[in-house]
Order: sequence, then structure tokens, then C-alpha cells
Amino acid sequence: MIARMDIRITKAERSKLQDINFENLPFGKYFTDHMLEADFENGEWKNVEIKPYQPLLLYPSVVALHYGQAIFEGIKAYKNQNGEAFIFRPQENFKRFNISAERMQMPTIPEEIFMGGMKQLVALDKSWIPQRHEYSLYIRPLMFASDEVIGVKPSENYKFVIMLSPTGPYYHAPMRIYVEEKYVRAVEGGVGYAKTAGNYAAAMYATAQAKKQGYDQVLWTDAFEHKYVHECGTMNVFFIIGDNALTPDLESGTILDGVTRASVITLLKDMGYKVEERPVSIDEIIDAYKSGARLEIFGAGTAATISSIKELKYKDFVMHFDVEKWKAAPAIKTAITGIREGLREDKYNWMWKI
Repeated sequence: MIARMDIRITKAERSKLQDINFENLPFGKYFTDHMLEADFENGEWKNVEIKPYQPLLLYPSVVALHYGQAIFEGIKAYKNQNGEAFIFRPQENFKRFNISAERMQMPTIPEEIFMGGMKQLVALDKSWIPQRHEYSLYIRPLMFASDEVIGVKPSENYKFVIMLSPTGPYYHAPMRIYVEEKYVRAVEGGVGYAKTAGNYAAAMYATAQAKKQGYDQVLWTDAFEHKYVHECGTMNVFFIIGDNALTPDLESGTILDGVTRASVITLLKDMGYKVEERPVSIDEIIDAYKSGARLEIFGAGTAATISSIKELKYKDFVMHFDVEKWKAAPAIKTAITGIREGLREDKYNWMWKI
């Protein structure tokens, strides 16, 4: 049971809800009426409040702007068929947020602020949760260093924010993916397992180059041999070969321990697949493709849920997939979506009621 904090709440004078076209909700463009804000000062969290969504007043010397000491999470809330609101596995995001905080030399956030504050915020803006298939309310917790000083050292002060954004499907069609061999997302000993802002900034150039060639995203490979696959864009990646499901393991610390990833592994096992978490080489995937084995490749993440890959290019070799004939990826997506939207039994207790 999470202790309930006495959080000061200031409600917006006017709701923006009626200004939003819920028929067209691009990811991360619109934000709800309220936000949560808290400060870490003198070794303790204080000034926890929910207030109207508004700009932050920052000095240009703020540490996060210069040295990238910033972390975040991505979580989703849904409504079931009765209009009740639930959040999908937020406890796992809370744990990962504090793992990221430790790696980035930031203070951990108490459960009553992260979880309790999130619950109160979502409850206040519950009417913003779209009650439509594959739509959701995206929840973005964020922490950044707020010291007003230029100096390469951990900040002593931090700001924590939770904002909410109604959103539709992230990817509308199966993806075309380019296997990246020059640029890397993460290296052993680095911060690949942390959800820190710099990881995403570093990925933008390679992604842009892939898009110039007509691809949607890149499949990252290891930094030393460019042989073993890591993540697909901002998602974990899965390969179904016959009755086996392969996904890169987490041992090297280069891959994010995705909440959707863990959920997919659970569902695949329940569906009878043998799941192997281990290093997966691109050569192994090419060999399976050439052999004519039943092969499915998909990304898994909070924003996109399950995204099928219809084309994979490695060097000059291009693999094409008929996603209409796939079984595993559609079944996994249907299962997760069904649980989230209250269409299937939540036997795993993944949904946290608001």
C-alpha cells in the first residue's frame, strides 16, 4: 500500500479538453490541464504540488542544459469498457527510474511522490484518457539537475515533473529498418540501461541518416564487432524463429530493461514459445531468413507497444517479410492491448487502478 501524500492541488481555471481533436492525436503533441512538480533541495524532496500545466522558469546556467543530467520514464494509462482508469505496470517504471537516477548520480524519488503523485494527477485529468482502441494517456515523469552553476559535477538540486499527454498509435504501419554498423547507441560500462536524455540525443544523427534512405528506424549493433543486435530505435527487439523467441539479454548493460519487453516475454512463454535471452547476431537472423524458417521480427516499447518489421537491410542484403502471415507478433499485440483496455482478463495483475 502506497502512503498517500498531502499534495497541494491548484486546478486550472479552464480545461483545454474541448480544444483537442481526439480523432487525430499525434504522439506527444498535446498536454493535459495539470502537471506535478517537486524540488529536491538541501537533501530532501519538498514543494510537491499539482498545478496547471505551464512553463518552467529556468536560468541558462542550469546544470541539465550543459551536462545532460536528466532522466525520464514513459508510462501509459487506459480506460476499460466501463470507463474505469488504469495505469499499465507503473511500479516497474518507478523501479527503473531510480536505477537511472543512481547511474546518473541523482537522488532517488520516493514512492509516495512518484506513484502516489502520479495517481492523484491522473485521477484529476482522467477525462483526458481516450476511450478508443490503441489510444492512451502517455505519462512522462522527468527529473533534471537544477543547480545554477557551470561545473562538471553532480548537481545538489533537482526538479521532478510529471506531465500527461493523450496519444494515438505511435506507428501506423509495419516498419522498414536499417541495420546500423557505424554509429552506436551504447557500450558496455556506459549508460545504455539507464533512461537518460543523452542516449536519445546521441541516436538522432544515425536515425536521420537511415530516414534519408527511406527507412523508419535503425537496428543498433554492438560497439566492438557490429555483429550483435541491441535495440531497434527506441524499442527492444524480438526475433521469432519457428517456435523459439530470441531477444538480446541485459547482461552487458547496453540495453534498456523494458517494461513492455518483460511483458512480451511473459506472454510468449504462456503461448508456448521457448524464450532465449542471449546475444543475438545479425548473421543468425540472416541464416534463418535464407533457410526459409518462419521468421518474425518486431519491436516492443511503451510508446509503440508492438511494431512489426516488414523490411530489414544489412549491408547490401535486404530481407522482406510478409507480416500479414505472422502469428506471434499480432497475438502478442492483441493480448497486451486486450489487457490494457479491459477486453481480456488481467491474470498478471499488470493494471493499477486509479
